[in-house]
Amino acid sequence: MSRYLNPYTDFGFKKLFGEEANKDLLIDFLNQLLPAHHQIQSLQFKNTEKLPLYPEDRKAFFDIYCTSPSGEKFIVEMQRARMDFFKDRSLFYVTFPIQEQAKKGVWNFQLSTVYFIGILDCIIEEPNDSTQFRQEVSLKDQDGKIFYDKLHFCFLQMPLFNKSADELANHFEKWVYFLKNLSNFEEIPRILNEAVFQKAFEIAELSNLKPRQAQQYQKSLMNYWSNKAVLDTAFAEGKEEGLAEGLAEGEAKGKAEGLAEGEAKGKAEGELKAKLTIARQLKAQGLSLDVIMQVTGLSQQQIES
Repeated sequence: MSRYLNPYTDFGFKKLFGEEANKDLLIDFLNQLLPAHHQIQSLQFKNTEKLPLYPEDRKAFFDIYCTSPSGEKFIVEMQRARMDFFKDRSLFYVTFPIQEQAKKGVWNFQLSTVYFIGILDCIIEEPNDSTQFRQEVSLKDQDGKIFYDKLHFCFLQMPLFNKSADELANHFEKWVYFLKNLSNFEEIPRILNEAVFQKAFEIAELSNLKPRQAQQYQKSLMNYWSNKAVLDTAFAEGKEEGLAEGLAEGEAKGKAEGLAEGEAKGKAEGELKAKLTIARQLKAQGLSLDVIMQVTGLSQQQIES
């Protein structure tokens, strides 16, 4: 067993950043991502289950949701596996803290700033399409000027951060190095021998967990390992099987229909078959319909059939 907990697990992430006694860690981390005019001194945790305006609409469940005394709102999410439409999901999530700002009576529509912080144990796009570890997103006009300064997204693609301890240039990179390597540390590295990290290491040390917490962490760790193994296997097998079959069919059709058109059609069919293969494997593992829809991008009808 590791000496320290895995921050990519649901329990580990919320133990570090989602408890009242550890808010100073979350504040220190967030301030590395926020501009100077939005640096925060305190936070208030909010209910992470967000209800829709109408009962029949979909709920949202955040990992961490908090607000500052001056009104800025922060959603902090740990994304543990690549999924289709993750950007769409992020946009969907920020609609909740926007809508809840509506006031009774006469209201002039003035809104507080909303930040979405995504810590990703994966890469948003295919590796060849995305090489930036840190992606900052805001609303800009056709000239590249900020159109609206109250909605911000920040995505940290952790697999793309490969700096060693002696290459760390600032406090932010120390935080990223800490999160990415925490479960592999046997002792506190010299570069992280600072008060804020000393507290984080103390919180993360497994020997400091109470028996019930240790059980919760083990369950969370097993879920993380299982889901990661299932997803990795499903994607690898599904992609290989589906694309091979689809390309073979595409090449055959291409001889009759024209090579370019046939290969394009075969690739599309192959990708669909790959997703269907992945869905069958995830379904066999007992994952929920919502999770399978998020991972594959297939519709409910496609999965059920």
